[in-house]
Amino acid sequence: MLQKFQPRRLGVFSALFDLGRFRALLRRGELGLVFAGALVGIASGCAVTAMSFISRKLHSIIYGITDYERLSSAAVAIPDRSVVLIAPIAGGIILGVLLYILSRTRKKPMVDPIEANALHGGRMSLTDSILVAVQNLISNGFGASVGLEAGYTQLAAGIASKFGHNMQMRRADLRMLVGCGAAGAIAAAFNAPLTGAFYAFELIIGSYSILTLTPVVVSALISTMIARLLAGDDFAIDIDHFGAIVPADYLPAVLLGAFCAGIGILIMQGVAWVEEFARKSSIAPSFRPALGGIVVGLLALISPQVLSAGHGALHLNLSTNTTLGALAGLFILKSLASAVSIGSGFRGGLFFASLFMGALLGKIFAYCGPYFDHATLTPAVYAVVGMSSLAVAIIGGPLTMTFLALEITGDFPITVLVLAAVITSSLVVRTTFGYSFATWRFHLRGESIRSAHDVGWIRNLTVARMMRPDVHTANVDMSIEEFRQRFPIGSAQRVILIDRDEKYAGMVLMPDIYASPVEKDDEEHGLADFIRHRNDFLQPKMNAKQAAALFDQTESEALVVINDLIERKVIGLLTESYTLRRYSEELDRRRREVSGEL
Repeated sequence: MLQKFQPRRLGVFSALFDLGRFRALLRRGELGLVFAGALVGIASGCAVTAMSFISRKLHSIIYGITDYERLSSAAVAIPDRSVVLIAPIAGGIILGVLLYILSRTRKKPMVDPIEANALHGGRMSLTDSILVAVQNLISNGFGASVGLEAGYTQLAAGIASKFGHNMQMRRADLRMLVGCGAAGAIAAAFNAPLTGAFYAFELIIGSYSILTLTPVVVSALISTMIARLLAGDDFAIDIDHFGAIVPADYLPAVLLGAFCAGIGILIMQGVAWVEEFARKSSIAPSFRPALGGIVVGLLALISPQVLSAGHGALHLNLSTNTTLGALAGLFILKSLASAVSIGSGFRGGLFFASLFMGALLGKIFAYCGPYFDHATLTPAVYAVVGMSSLAVAIIGGPLTMTFLALEITGDFPITVLVLAAVITSSLVVRTTFGYSFATWRFHLRGESIRSAHDVGWIRNLTVARMMRPDVHTANVDMSIEEFRQRFPIGSAQRVILIDRDEKYAGMVLMPDIYASPVEKDDEEHGLADFIRHRNDFLQPKMNAKQAAALFDQTESEALVVINDLIERKVIGLLTESYTLRRYSEELDRRRREVSGEL
């Protein structure tokens, strides 16, 4: 009797230990997704805490500082300054060896969370994510001027993707889980759950919906609690007391936002220039990190504050009165160190570096910028505004950086001021440059990704999949009379013309041919007089969106599909109406998946 009723009493617990039932539980509805988000939040908090602990241990062992000190501020007091030069070089050598091994064993490029959600439906390799995290730890741990946020989000999102893939989650749900991982990573890193959640919505998922709200927020909250429980760190900025925000304060804040946008564009292009210079050089990729380490080490001899992400240096410069020249010099050194670090092959991102450099720009603006009547802002407030403005210019996510300012200062009036600045910064970057740091690197690699919006299904809806292979063809040298005999009225709507080498020569419409008054003995006219779209055609790898744009550009109802631009062999025909119908059907299906109707 006990055995008979035991499964009923265990209920959920038996489901948790049965993989099939567990999958069904997660896929059953919104509660299942919330539970999945909570599990991802736990994993994200543990991953961030572990990476942070390893990084600090590396700093402590290599540079001889305590576990509680930050490298960028504590390195100033290191007696033996030679370690400041040697450590980044040693890290570059170790990373170079790892890159050499990976180049021999792995051929596929590693996919980050934005690319995974944009092109691959949230599918990421956990092995690749761990490798990225290890490279990020080596780079940051030995002092390269990069932060750990890229490693945090890569590892947490990779864990989430692996979990969702094993649970056979739907495409939309898997993309959401990747967002949960990234949200948990950023939330745990900054003790800022709202920042983490909106980081996921704006940068990883690419959209906001009611269905994704609860799982992402739950993941961010739980990850924050796990990190606080395990590490107890609290990233906060004390801005002291200042007068009330007045309307006159908004104009300098907006100008600071525009100024930071311009600087952010220059920094992104500077990183791209270093990468391009390294690629065009004859230096092997495995040797580049060591050379970059030499440059970073030399810059660190001038100011050790350029080392690592810059947490300690940020607080050091906010809490002390520094001269304008020192602030400007440190900004230049940090921007050079970050550009060289990333451009030479060190793994990491510009998330915290942009916060640090933005804070420096804010204080510089406060000291030398224009003064406005009745403005009440202090240099510390300008630092917070500049920090968020430069970060949104480089990283993106206006609401992400606005909530970060709110959660690290705890001051709502400043948050409203920050919102005005970051909107300005984001607008300037979008209208003049059009990319964030991540999407700019995709652009340089040949990808057209502008955000994390799911465009992978569009790429799969190719011309090759939609075209009709059965087409009517005729030789371009055929006479009109021969053409009429071969293709009587009603046999086809259009005929594709090919030349003697079977290359595409154009298209003729049947109504044009039969509406012509050409007589049998008229040899002056031929099919060439009725040819349309000689140089307008589709290629099989084009997607539906590209095909629709070409239909609109050529004002054609149908276009020929050729194999390539050299052979120009006709392989099919595609109509505009069918393309738009298939695109619309697929788009509606994806929307229903997102809204939970499927």
